[in-house]
Amino acid sequence: LAAQLGSNLQGVCYVLDEPTIGLHPRDNAILLDALAELAAHRNTLVVVEHDEDTIRRADYVLDLGPGAGVRGGEVVGRGTVSDLIANEHSVTGRFLRAPLMHPARPRRAVAADSARLVLKGVTLHNLSNVDVELPLGRLIVVTGVSGSGKSTVARDVLFTNLKRIIGDEAPGGRARAAKRAAKRKSSALVGCKTIVGAELVQRVLEVDQTPIGKTPRSCPATYVGFWDEIRAIFAGTTEARIRGYTASRFSFNAGTGRCEGCEGQGLRTIEMSFLPDVKVSCDVCNGLRFNSETLSVLWRGKSIGDVLNMSIDDAVEFFAAHPRVHHALKLLQDVGLGYLTLGQHSPTLSGGEAQRIKLVTELSKVRGDAAGGPRQTPKHTLYVLDEPTVGLHMADVEKLIHVLHRLIQAGNTAVVVEHNLDVMAEADWVIDMGPEAGAGGGRIVVEGTPAQVARRKTGSHTGRVLAGFLKERTHGA
Repeated sequence: LAAQLGSNLQGVCYVLDEPTIGLHPRDNAILLDALAELAAHRNTLVVVEHDEDTIRRADYVLDLGPGAGVRGGEVVGRGTVSDLIANEHSVTGRFLRAPLMHPARPRRAVAADSARLVLKGVTLHNLSNVDVELPLGRLIVVTGVSGSGKSTVARDVLFTNLKRIIGDEAPGGRARAAKRAAKRKSSALVGCKTIVGAELVQRVLEVDQTPIGKTPRSCPATYVGFWDEIRAIFAGTTEARIRGYTASRFSFNAGTGRCEGCEGQGLRTIEMSFLPDVKVSCDVCNGLRFNSETLSVLWRGKSIGDVLNMSIDDAVEFFAAHPRVHHALKLLQDVGLGYLTLGQHSPTLSGGEAQRIKLVTELSKVRGDAAGGPRQTPKHTLYVLDEPTVGLHMADVEKLIHVLHRLIQAGNTAVVVEHNLDVMAEADWVIDMGPEAGAGGGRIVVEGTPAQVARRKTGSHTGRVLAGFLKERTHGA
């Protein structure tokens, strides 16, 4: 952008795909001023964006929808921001007209004697001997301008060291527990002197936007974990019992029930000389993944292949009588993924969709007893999320906030690196890094509740922006 501003070109059409990703609200304003300057030189800017400030500064808005996936693809609204706000069919217009108000639920107080995790003497990258206190059982947001040291604290120091100390969540009995205890004492810490309170956390997990699987065989049903239950349902049908089919017959990963033409993927890869390979629907099973004998077994008029192609919204009603399956499907629906199919190929999922599926997997664990499964022993899990709102619409951000609150309500801790003001406003505890980037950052400028951070208007870019935001978006303000 700096190079284009210096070129003084005119008549150019610039296409930008979510340019505000990873930017603090302070930097957002600088970016928008730069884009306005480009437009002033008689250029055209086409910007794909979810950021509210960017939308409000647009001269012309195209709103696509009304939903996502197969439920979208239409132009719902077009015109000025005022036209969009007046459009009753536009989800974007609704959020511009009536933004989220905070807090969505009462904040969890952080007292002086609250259990906490303390990173002492953090010196990695631009951090210079910083002590970071993280109250457990809370929604913690680490914020600050880009390059201030947020990811260094949350991922490089906190997550890396806890992963070494706690280890993987594989069963191993007393011997494995003793081995982890010895490892805890002997492991050299990365980027900090000591960690106080690590014994209060039984599990640590990074929930990022990486794919849930690398092959078309992986899908939401298998990742979340309710596919085995669906296979058992089909194995229990009269037709399956007569034929001697067990649950393994209804697996598309292996066994005699899957389509051998595509090896259970539903897709076949066509190699193109001098061009990228092309994936097409399997012409043997028509994308249903199973052979004809397996597909002839029906439950409530549907084959196992039909169920895989069923949307989550439809499946919620279809499996209403099966608590374990219905509970997981309802969670997927609650986070806004009802438009996906149960067998959606994982490589086709966006980063935001993959991340929400991972969160649903966690929610299904903490509510296993409600789903009709065995009651699980609660484990205090510390979740680390690095900018989870990347690529999310305002409606999806609202759903993400509710998911995070449910994880905390189940007795866990979430450490979220984030610039989004809606997420900051919902935090129980905010840690503002900075005050600037690089050598000018690496310090804790202010920490506390969102209201306490907002009172620090001098020296904190977050405090200054958050003060104005809370004034407009707080209940009763």
